[in-house]
Amino acid sequence: MIFTLKYGNTNTYFVNGLLIDTDMAGTLPALRRALKAQGLSQGDIRYVLATHYHPDHVGLVGELTRQGAQLLLPDHQLPHVHAFDAVCARDRKAGFMPVDESRAAVISAGESRAFLASIGIAGEIVRTGSHSPDGAALVLDDGSAFVGDLEPLAFLDGYADNPALRADWDSLLHLGARVIHYGHANVQVLSRGAR
Repeated sequence: MIFTLKYGNTNTYFVNGLLIDTDMAGTLPALRRALKAQGLSQGDIRYVLATHYHPDHVGLVGELTRQGAQLLLPDHQLPHVHAFDAVCARDRKAGFMPVDESRAAVISAGESRAFLASIGIAGEIVRTGSHSPDGAALVLDDGSAFVGDLEPLAFLDGYADNPALRADWDSLLHLGARVIHYGHANVQVLSRGAR
């Protein structure tokens, strides 16, 4: 079952113990309320995956991992984990905690299916670098795809000068992505054969 947790500016999702994205630092009380409204608790978060390392997607990752969740870190994201630490730390009241990647489960995209299966999730992680070089999407075998800030498929023609965006969508569609969960937009259900 997929739970959408809207408690700030970024949509976050919970799937079988995995939290996909967080909001900004300082929003942990709001996350706890959002979880409670769905009949969940912070203790149900066993893993955290960031679709990319921008402040509005990773603000709570360091804090959640220090409190028991494990970071699931695609290896292509490693060079980018701390790219925005200085920006996140500017608001001292928010209490930003940097990610400790030494405690993460670092996997390649090719290893993601086996790892996800070991935690009860049927799907795989795909590198999607058109929005950010550290971009990652999770595509479940049921067609649900969590794409963070990837530009919507409907806008593809407006990005003719961005072949990386077309390649990202081709990869996702090839894996059967049909129900698209965005970081800042409503869920989109694609018609069969969408391109």
